[in-house]
Amino acid sequence: MTAKKSSVPAAEVPQFSLYGESEPLGKAEFVHIELIQTRSRLHDWHIARHKHPGLFQVLFLLAGHVRAQVQDALWECDGPIVIALHPAVEHGFDFSEEAQGYVLTVDQNLIFSLGSDHQEVLRSELLSSLFVAPLMLDLRPAPPLRQRLEGLLHHLLEELAWPLYGHTLMLEWLARSVLLLLARLAADNRSAAVSGHHDFALLTRFRALVETYYKQQWLVGAYAEQLHITPSRLNRLCLRLAGQSAFDMIQQRLILEACRQLTFLPSSVATVAYELGFQDPAYFSRLFRRHTGSTPTEFRRAHPSEG
Repeated sequence: MTAKKSSVPAAEVPQFSLYGESEPLGKAEFVHIELIQTRSRLHDWHIARHKHPGLFQVLFLLAGHVRAQVQDALWECDGPIVIALHPAVEHGFDFSEEAQGYVLTVDQNLIFSLGSDHQEVLRSELLSSLFVAPLMLDLRPAPPLRQRLEGLLHHLLEELAWPLYGHTLMLEWLARSVLLLLARLAADNRSAAVSGHHDFALLTRFRALVETYYKQQWLVGAYAEQLHITPSRLNRLCLRLAGQSAFDMIQQRLILEACRQLTFLPSSVATVAYELGFQDPAYFSRLFRRHTGSTPTEFRRAHPSEG
């Protein structure tokens, strides 16, 4: 991507719901999605400068080229990229004729919490972090993420075209999943920029190793050996980038899996302990209580499976 200051003079910028439309999103829905080519082809691949009061918009350019006018900057981008824009941002696009992708538009009520519940507030903070300023995210270094995003976007398009039972909730859940994946990518990019790509890559490799070997209860030294660094450096790295020691990160992964198995599997507590590499179920129960504040049996009673 290249970016430069624009020489386009300031003028009266039209305000739309969706480009060219003054009506709000219909049926009290907070989500709209369409293919880039659906609207752009009607306007000869030129979307004039405009903005969307109360609406957040995300452009997913999966192939082709876009010349994006974003406030007073001009971005030249080749796909696959994502451009995220908050409601006050003036923007316009010129697409190449081979451009392919999606435009996702969400109402501000989908982003911001309507209550004071801790989980709702946390969700708002995570999603709104994506729109602090106009943002471009490169998807080329992350093929698995691109694949997940394309799947969710395709499901969104189908859901919008064929409303079924729970239609509005499904649209909201799918859209939030897309935005959360993007917020995660943006956060990873910020961490990499602050910490240096090498250290961030080491932490990513450590997490991948934990995911593979946590049931074998490797010690920190075993992970450090696989990463070709010392245990002390691995601990410093985890503390600096994740705010936890390497040992705590390993333990938390074990406890997370224990919680999942206790919730969704009918296995006994002893069986869960053995499955997670504990030879002594009593020690597993003490460790579980230290991390969660309840015994495995108490946790299971408090979190019955809905399946």
